[in-house]
Amino acid sequence: MTAEPLPDWFYPPPGGWTADDLDRLPPGAPRFELIDGALVMTPPRTEFHSMVMRRLANAMELAAPHHLRVPAEMSIRLGERQRPEPDILVVDAPPQKKRTSYLPEEVVLAVEIVSDESAVRDRETKPLKYARAGIRHFWRVEEEDGIPVVHVYELDDTTGAYVATGIHRDKLVVPVPFPMDIDLTTLFHR
Repeated sequence: MTAEPLPDWFYPPPGGWTADDLDRLPPGAPRFELIDGALVMTPPRTEFHSMVMRRLANAMELAAPHHLRVPAEMSIRLGERQRPEPDILVVDAPPQKKRTSYLPEEVVLAVEIVSDESAVRDRETKPLKYARAGIRHFWRVEEEDGIPVVHVYELDDTTGAYVATGIHRDKLVVPVPFPMDIDLTTLFHR
């Protein structure tokens, strides 16, 4: 059995991949994010990841002031060769029907739900890039014994790095970026 040849779009354009190139991929292409000029394919989601993402985004949207929106699986243009895709965003930007990404200054909060495949990117690579881009709030969701645990970070203006402001189990209560009180035990039922 011979392997099928790779499609033409799979090969990088002259000069390498850029953030704009993601919008030119064909409709049937897998979902990618761009990290340091490299395409990173988004793997299939686990049930835990899918349910937590949907339910957490819904809870955040219910708590958010009306001028903020809570899109899921939308990318952020951090630069010419950087277009990561957090699992959930909170943005302060007008709706645009054909929009495919946000600028860092429009992002109020970026949320990553850690999976085995994305652990290093979600714990190390992406938070560093989000902080350098000036995104004020970052959450990392980890799975512990089938329950989501939310690690909350805020940008320190002096260092330009994130500082941990809490690790939330069972209940997430935060005053910023806006008041939220979320029962984490309802996000995934074992």
